[in-house]
Amino acid sequence: MRKRVIILAGIFIALLFVLDRSYAADNKDLQIRKQPEIQQVKPKKPVHIKLKRTAEGKYTWDLTGDDVDEIVRADKRLKKQLHIE
Repeated sequence: MRKRVIILAGIFIALLFVLDRSYAADNKDLQIRKQPEIQQVKPKKPVHIKLKRTAEGKYTWDLTGDDVDEIVRADKRLKKQLHIE
């Protein structure tokens, strides 16, 4: 029993030594650089659609978003799908 504990402790210490050296080597190669082109990228926000139905059964909607082209495309798709001209 005592031999097993000593063997396991030795293996544990050896693993710590090996892992410590590998992490130290990784940290030396690690260099942090700023890349302004990455900082300028913003994710596109989706077009938000608030669809409303009137008492007569007709549909109206409010479109909001950052990209005007996407808003126009969404408006065209809604008109096509709801058969509105």
